[in-house]
Amino acid sequence: MQRWLILAAAVLMQVCLGATYSWSVYVRPIRELTGLMQGPVQLPFTVFYFIFPATMILTGSLLPRLGPRFCAVLGGLLFGGGWMLASLGTVHFAFTVAGIGLCAGIGAGFAYIVPIATCIRWFPDNKGLVTGVAVAGFGGGAALVSQTAGHLMNSLHWSPFSTFFLFGLIFLCCVLLGGLMMRNPAESSTERLPPLLFAQVLREPPFRLLYLAMIAGLAAGFTVNANLKELFPAGSVQTGITAVALFALANALGRVIWGAIADRTRALTAIRCNLTGQAAILFCSPLILISENGLLLYAALTGFHYGGVLVLYAATVAGIWGHKHVGQVYGWLFSANIPAALAPMLAGMFFDHSQSFTGALRILAGLLVLAILFSFRLKILSKQTMRIPGNSL
Repeated sequence: MQRWLILAAAVLMQVCLGATYSWSVYVRPIRELTGLMQGPVQLPFTVFYFIFPATMILTGSLLPRLGPRFCAVLGGLLFGGGWMLASLGTVHFAFTVAGIGLCAGIGAGFAYIVPIATCIRWFPDNKGLVTGVAVAGFGGGAALVSQTAGHLMNSLHWSPFSTFFLFGLIFLCCVLLGGLMMRNPAESSTERLPPLLFAQVLREPPFRLLYLAMIAGLAAGFTVNANLKELFPAGSVQTGITAVALFALANALGRVIWGAIADRTRALTAIRCNLTGQAAILFCSPLILISENGLLLYAALTGFHYGGVLVLYAATVAGIWGHKHVGQVYGWLFSANIPAALAPMLAGMFFDHSQSFTGALRILAGLLVLAILFSFRLKILSKQTMRIPGNSL
């Protein structure tokens, strides 16, 4: 019974930590209030996805020593406090960048890995599925946040900065509550992990493949998510908000489904299918983004495939390097977010110049194809280092 309560607490935490996925909802109101252009308004989102993974590199090594509860509580304080700080964007937009980008990014870096590493220890036989369920809230939470924010800003005429403060207070309480429930199983609490060096892991072809593939998948997902409302500018405000929520719900559903797939098929096959689906959707963007219904379909398809990115790689890490090293190795792998975080801002600048996202989306599709081609060059390694339980990579 205890492990199911921990899983529920993990989902509660992730619902809050995924709130940054709703950023597209705030872009147009912030532009109207501040006079900033599309590219600069993406700074909080971009900084968040620089700081978040950079912090996880450190957290992965500290987690065994500090324990899941301490990391989760510290992360909750910083994350919620960051959103509250962002409300001072009425004074200067730099406060929003510092709050949601820097402070909340550090907080997410401490808290995000805790539910994944902890739940994998409690459910060792269903790594993919339990990872998908644990982080489904990260994608699904943005649906709730985006709809609530849209109602506050459009119906009640709140400013985006007032909305930030309310959400920050809620996130602070919820992440703290979920974090206090985080603990490892008794049998693993005294485990001593053998040393694992970054240089050693970096030399292994699976890690390099996962890193490139994750950059491509994240860059595509970030760009669509952060600019979703602008992909079909002729659409109504409500359609844009619905598209953001649909992306988030499909993201959450995709995490669970791709997690189940990871438990039942070869990891490399699942990753290739995910990359191929993302590339096909981006290449077909001009054919899909021709109506409001097309925007909603596009949001659902891209969200579903993006959901797999945050599950397939974590489950594969657990299978190759073992659940004892998930926090450490996945922390290193998660740094793929840093180069990927440039994509939304660069795409926004591309839009400012050409008034179209088509070229940027095609470039990202090409990057996904490159990752697929690279996967076919991967040499066949020993089954011992290339497996998730029961399935070779």
